[in-house]
Formats: sequence, C-alpha cells, structure tokens
Amino acid sequence: MKIDTLPLRPAPATAHLPHVVIVGGGASGVLLAAHLLRDPAAPLRVTVIEGRHMLGCGVAYSTADPGHLLNTRVANMSAFPDDPDHFRRWLAACGHEATGASFVSRTTYGAYLTDLLAPLSADGRLHCIRAGCTRLATSALGVVAHLDDGQTVTAGTAVLATGHAVPEPDPEGLVLGAWEPAPPPPPGGRVVIIGSGLSMIDQAISLMSQGHRGEIVAISRRAQLPRIHATGLPLPVARAEVPLGAPVSALMSWLRGLVAQAEAQGGTWRDAIDGIRPHLSALWRAMPTEDRARFLRHAAPWWEVHRHRLPPESAAPIHLALRTGRMRQLAGSFLGASRDGAILRAHWRPRGQEAALSLDASRIVDCRGIRRDPQVNATPLIADLLASGRARIDPLRLGLDVAPDCAVIDAEGRPDPRLRAIGPTSRAAFWEITAIPDIREQARTLAAELTRQLAAG
Repeated sequence: MKIDTLPLRPAPATAHLPHVVIVGGGASGVLLAAHLLRDPAAPLRVTVIEGRHMLGCGVAYSTADPGHLLNTRVANMSAFPDDPDHFRRWLAACGHEATGASFVSRTTYGAYLTDLLAPLSADGRLHCIRAGCTRLATSALGVVAHLDDGQTVTAGTAVLATGHAVPEPDPEGLVLGAWEPAPPPPPGGRVVIIGSGLSMIDQAISLMSQGHRGEIVAISRRAQLPRIHATGLPLPVARAEVPLGAPVSALMSWLRGLVAQAEAQGGTWRDAIDGIRPHLSALWRAMPTEDRARFLRHAAPWWEVHRHRLPPESAAPIHLALRTGRMRQLAGSFLGASRDGAILRAHWRPRGQEAALSLDASRIVDCRGIRRDPQVNATPLIADLLASGRARIDPLRLGLDVAPDCAVIDAEGRPDPRLRAIGPTSRAAFWEITAIPDIREQARTLAAELTRQLAAG
C-alpha cells in the first residue's frame, strides 16, 4: 500500500483517542498496527511514520526478484496467529495458486503486508506520515516524535519498529552491499560473495536467473550452507520440559536428546528444532549474559544453518551449481578488497592458515547479513536515543536493551513504558525475533499490552 493512499491526518472523530506512534512501516510496524486496529472497538488511533513510499516493504520484502522465496511455508505466514489461513485466503483472492505447504516469493509477501492495513483504515483511526523520525522526546504526558520534515507528532506511546540495520555502502566502491541495486555483472566474470547464509543464496539465485555464466565463489568462516526444509511435524515440547537457565552445554545435550526422540518416532532433527521454537525467547531470556556470549561464540553459527532453512526450490539450483563446479565454497575470513585496473581482488585467509590469498573478480558482494551492533550504521533516531541516555545497548551489543514487555531500557537501567521496541529492534531481549511467526506473536502481545496501558490513562 502506498503511504499516499492512506489518511495523512487523523479523522476529526478519532483525534481525541489515545494515540500510538509506530516508527517504521516495514513488516514489524505493519503487523503491530494491524493488531492494534484489528478490533474496531479498540479506543485508540495509530500513526505510522515511514520514509519509504510503501508500507510493509522493508529490507526483507522489498526485493523484486521472484526467485527470492520465503523460507517459511504459507501456512505459517499469516499476520494473525489466531487466523492461520489469512495469508492463504489473500493469495487465493489475488489469483495465486498456493497451498499451505507452498513457499511463495518475498515480493508476494511484501504485497500482502502492504494490503494488510487497507481494510483497517476506513474508520479513521490510522494515518501515515512519509518522513523520517530523527528524535523522540519523552515527558510525563507521553512522547513527541520529531520528523525530518519539521513536523512533530505527540502520542501516549511510541514503538520502535525500525527493523534491520544494513551496512553503509563501501566508500571505495569495491564491495557491493547485498541490498544495493546494481546492473548485472559481466556474464562470464567471477563473482565473489562474502557469506554463505540466506543472503548469499538470494544473490546466487539472482545471478543465475540473470544468465550469469561465470564462477560464483562464496567465502565464509565455516563454509556451511543453510539446511533444507522437509516435511514433518514439530515435536511436542511442553514448557515444563524446557531446562530454562541451564548452561549452554546442558541445553545442547537436551536438544540432542530431543533429536534422538524425534528420529525414534520416524521424524528428523527438524522436528525437534521446530518443537522448541515456541520456547526460544524464554530460553534466551533465562540465559545469563556469560552463557549468551558462549552460545554466540560456539553454537550460534550451527544453530543458524539448522534453524533458518531453505525451501527445496531455492536449494536445488545452489546444490546443482556446486556439483557442476559453477559455484564453490571456501572456508576462511575475508580480509578486504583492492582494485587493479578493471579487476577487483578479494583478499582472504583460509580457515586454520596464516597465509593470505586473493581471488580476481568482476564483482564482490557482502552477504554477511544484518548489522547487530546498533551503533554501527545507526539511524539518526537510534543515535539520538543512545546519546541522550533514553536507550542503551545490551551487554553483548546485539541491539537495544529491552525489557520482557518490550519497554526500552534507558542508560540508568530503567524501562520506559512510553517507549517500546518490536521485531529485530528488540533482538537483544528475544534473540529469535526476526521471522514473521515470531514477530506476529510479539505484535499480538504488545498490542494487547498497549491497549490496556492507554485505556488506563
């Protein structure tokens, strides 16, 4: 949905209602707005502040390549947990042939998100402003959002839904960011990709669909690809069975036991991992900081490739390219890039070795994914919140420090109920909060909390 098609100011009949400002109109912001406005009797209004012209199309869903597929099936991608068929019905209404087991394009899902608020905007409780938010000032009365076009917006509560932080472009122009638009490289040239996760898969699929014939080389520390989805059912795991607060080594042993249990029942390791998904945020919150750090150092890379899996349709061309030599993986560290005339050179060090090597390339693409540290490539708003002490970074620098109820914690360690965070912005507190099935649950819970808070005055 284009922002310009939504009301630019609140309807007079709703102007008196308690007010929530959502900063960011990507997936997280749209899902929260949908949950807040879903009940037509809810006595509140919502303003979404978004700099792009479309709602719902943040980093993940702004791709135009139809080969970039969701890595979650249609059945698990509804915006509303209590209406699991909502997305599939939308697909059918739009003429898309898909079942609950299908993996559709991220472009299609972006269109779903842009359409999500249209039926909820008719009663005048929603309006949108196309601008950037540079500052959030808090007072006893609530929050004032200062926008880059000079406007200010006053509300009872503000929610940070700013999504993923992506790297700034390489100032020397030697390394292309995964999300930077660019013409196709020379069809016969070698392309070096840094990283071997889902962003690398997207990049390689785009290259091959554009007719690229040259070699594709992926450099990553362990040369591990995301595993492939398969049919199965999540292993039932009750909360009472989850060893909250156990050391990382004990958690890994527990998980291996669940895998053995799933396999004994005719399933696979996937069923065990999917079975503990509802408990992941609780597991993370129960970990002491030292154990979180230990998990990130030793287990996270393996967790990521098993937890965030590939659709078979995406895996097939990648594995074919690897088998035929069109593509190869290298285990090592990327050291930097240089240029020799028209030739780029990617400098890297093989894993376990001291000597550095280089590869000539026609293009080098950084697909190492999102930035975790919120001070790296921080938006003006996040930079201001940190500088003013209204927010702080968590001890592991994964993101803003956030309380279990999504309240942003200030420099003195005090959670502020007037300022909340949702989605990837709250990753430090919840860890697995980047996928739609997790964000929609968070949006439902936060919407209920904000509705109660605003109703209480």
